[in-house]
Amino acid sequence: MKPVQELLKRRKPTVFQVSPSVTVFEALRLLADYEVGAMVVMDKGKLVGVVSERDYTRKVALQGKNSKETTVAEIMTRDVITVTPRTGTRACMALMSQKKIRHLPVMDGGQVLGMISIRDIMDDIIADHEQTISQLTSYISS
Repeated sequence: MKPVQELLKRRKPTVFQVSPSVTVFEALRLLADYEVGAMVVMDKGKLVGVVSERDYTRKVALQGKNSKETTVAEIMTRDVITVTPRTGTRACMALMSQKKIRHLPVMDGGQVLGMISIRDIMDDIIADHEQTISQLTSYISS
């Protein structure tokens, strides 16, 4: 499998982020606008967490909190698991499965380069399998 930096090259170099002080409601609006399921939480240029739709459902909606009064800092995942641009997609999949997470920030030193999702990994695996099938079919046909 390829390193995650290859997956990041396929998309716009935008890192969707939010401040820990904004309301959960505003974070949800941003998630919807960006059409993503999670964003990094940055404070003064430093990664301090990840906030996801799952955080909202489990830590706000199911607990009867108000998303317009609750801040991202109150619900974000603080112990962020990250990978480097050189981490292989297979290692990312294993990590996501083991930790039961769906998003991994990609960091180089202290800089967030992007975020990969389980969907990115699955799309890559499917593309690899389709290429292998095509090559085998071509080999058998010749």
